[in-house]
Amino acid sequence: MSLDMYAVITADNQLARTVRLPIGTHWIGADIACRIRIDHKNVAARHARLELATCGSFSVVDLDNGSSGIRVNGRRVATAGPLRESDVLHVASYQICVARRHMIREFAGVLPPSGSSASLRAAAERLHQRLLTQLDLRRQDVANMSDHELRVLGRRILEPVVTEEARAADVGSDELLKIVLDEALGLGPLESLLADDSVREVMVNGPNTIFVERGGRLQRAAASFSGEQALRGIVERIVSPLGRRVDESSPMVDARLPDGSRVNVIIPPLAVHGTALTIRRFGRRRLTAADLLCSATLDGAMLEFLTVCVRHRRNIIVSGGTGSGKTTLLNVLSALIPAEERVITIEDSAELAFEHPNLVALETRPRNIEGRGEVTIRDLVRNALRMRPDRIVIGECRGGETLDMLQAMNTGHDGSLSTVHANSPRELLSRLEVMVLMSGVELPVTAIREQIASSVHVIVHQARYPCGVRRITRITEVAGLVGGTIQTQDLFRFLPEAAAADLGSRGRFVAQGHVPQFYEELARAGIELDLAPFREMVA
Repeated sequence: MSLDMYAVITADNQLARTVRLPIGTHWIGADIACRIRIDHKNVAARHARLELATCGSFSVVDLDNGSSGIRVNGRRVATAGPLRESDVLHVASYQICVARRHMIREFAGVLPPSGSSASLRAAAERLHQRLLTQLDLRRQDVANMSDHELRVLGRRILEPVVTEEARAADVGSDELLKIVLDEALGLGPLESLLADDSVREVMVNGPNTIFVERGGRLQRAAASFSGEQALRGIVERIVSPLGRRVDESSPMVDARLPDGSRVNVIIPPLAVHGTALTIRRFGRRRLTAADLLCSATLDGAMLEFLTVCVRHRRNIIVSGGTGSGKTTLLNVLSALIPAEERVITIEDSAELAFEHPNLVALETRPRNIEGRGEVTIRDLVRNALRMRPDRIVIGECRGGETLDMLQAMNTGHDGSLSTVHANSPRELLSRLEVMVLMSGVELPVTAIREQIASSVHVIVHQARYPCGVRRITRITEVAGLVGGTIQTQDLFRFLPEAAAADLGSRGRFVAQGHVPQFYEELARAGIELDLAPFREMVA
């Protein structure tokens, strides 16, 4: 299957042209034979080479010996890669982005609307208020009307006045009308952002400020809301169908969009500068192990080892910071569980999605308006033990449920998986101790460490580097308890190149020369495994 990728070339923030890029090698330069031709006095005939991979990532090599060279995101480089759609190449006064077809407008800087943002917001706010007033005066039963009927009615109400407002804001009437109807009846400026598969997170810091995350990097979006009232209306449309509410007495809420995206809302007075809305999105196509290999999140030897761990029922905890890719990796590992086993997943907000014939997915429930009916992860873990699971997969442990998870791992549910926020495998072990104490069960630290050492077999630590690249930086085996201290040994590590322009963009995965202890158990059981990847230690 071929990728529909393009080079988007801009100069002075204006779209110059787009060039279709097949998979393979392409030249950037002034020569007429270059696919990405830039006719500029400071650009060499063959200025740089661009390599486009089958997964959509690309790399670039500087071929110019002169002073202009090539920059990636503003920094001079000799080589850089793998790069993604969020990365910008600078050649002389030109900018080049490699993007899918539907992203061309975003990367070319063609940002609607054409008028000034202040005048547009004012016009949209006036029309929005007029629409609400007219609906109230007409006493329309909007609750029983479809989205299409509401939009037809809204257009009929606003058409007599939209032309004058559009002229004042220097935008088209249809454009202004769409903005107002989207805001009043849909998700407003969020709709286009949520339709963009490259956007992984949307962060609204009040009505006038929206940021998105693409490729691990934050970018400010050109869109905005007409005002706080419009933003609050959209929040209500998100949370109300789920039986949730957000107001001054309950100013924080978690919810989920129909596509599974996770939503968090916090409103004034807690949010000082206006309603803060955060949407964590999940791609329509879930990433696979092949995708992780293509993006160099890990290498083949590491994937082979993790596959052995899952197939032979090792308990694995994925650690890392926010946005490091823990849930994505958990999805990939869970998909390796044999089809004949019964799997139960437990999450705060259903994010895991993998094909399995015998799967039960459980999700927590918050308190209702009366303050009753809460079902926690700990409640679900206890109930899951009565459902005859072979494995339990917990989306994230963050409290007292950690004790129940460890006990489940230790009582016939080997091969269970979970994630925990931590900065390193050693810190993860300390966090597990603290979270067990949060269960309210009085246990001595020695007993807790014994429980952890006997329950957790492998720790996979993942990190996101400043350049936006996500890597598995360490795979660590828990080697038992000695003298009251949990012993660990690193099996694999990622070593970034210190000279790389962006730390983490280049480097190598290195085996640490330790063979996993449980491989000896498998060998005694007659299972032959390749030990060479562990012994090929690189200094």
